[in-house]
Amino acid sequence: MQPNLIMIEDDVELAEILCNFLKRYNITVTNYDDPYLGISALSLIKYDLLILDLSLPGMDGLEICKEVRAKSDIPIIISSARSDLEDKIVGLELGADDYLPKPYEPKELYARIISVLRRYKKSNSVSEESSSSTLILKEESHTIFFQGTPLTLTPAEYDVLTHLIKKNNCVVSRTELLNSALSLNEENESRSLDVLISRIRTKLGESSKEPKLIHSVRGIGYRLQA
Repeated sequence: MQPNLIMIEDDVELAEILCNFLKRYNITVTNYDDPYLGISALSLIKYDLLILDLSLPGMDGLEICKEVRAKSDIPIIISSARSDLEDKIVGLELGADDYLPKPYEPKELYARIISVLRRYKKSNSVSEESSSSTLILKEESHTIFFQGTPLTLTPAEYDVLTHLIKKNNCVVSRTELLNSALSLNEENESRSLDVLISRIRTKLGESSKEPKLIHSVRGIGYRLQA
């Protein structure tokens, strides 16, 4: 199926270059230089992925990321000239799946898109179910249930939690977890993992100070004890 993407980017010339480049790979991209129109389109049309700039007229991209993530689990790739590490961390904390600093080659954006979509929509037709006392993983539907309720997870969150479920009660190294979430930005991947675990813990109703399910193992990684 041909991916249908939405881009919110006020640099019209750059947006045209990216849209034309991705079209060569049968990826359709609709760009909105007005963030409010982009948000409206997201509520009306089902897109496969959002490419989001941060420096937008009238509304900061981080606010858009927060608003979109509160309503949808659509994969989000932030594409921004803002190179401040804090922006990257905040973007990931708000639910972005990847952060691509400008300038970059269109081929790199294409690679990031394919990576995120591959992790988000697995083509594996084999049904596999792994479960613990409180978590159930159904890979065929790409869903994880917590106490009977499906979790709303980003692709990277799904990858990490899936790996922990499969290694239930085993200590999993940070490197192993990072390799399981291929959409993470290598530039700040170590910090990104901490952000992901924090977000997952929040969705499981627990905190880092009093974890009930995901425990930190100092100097090594994490262990799911369910």
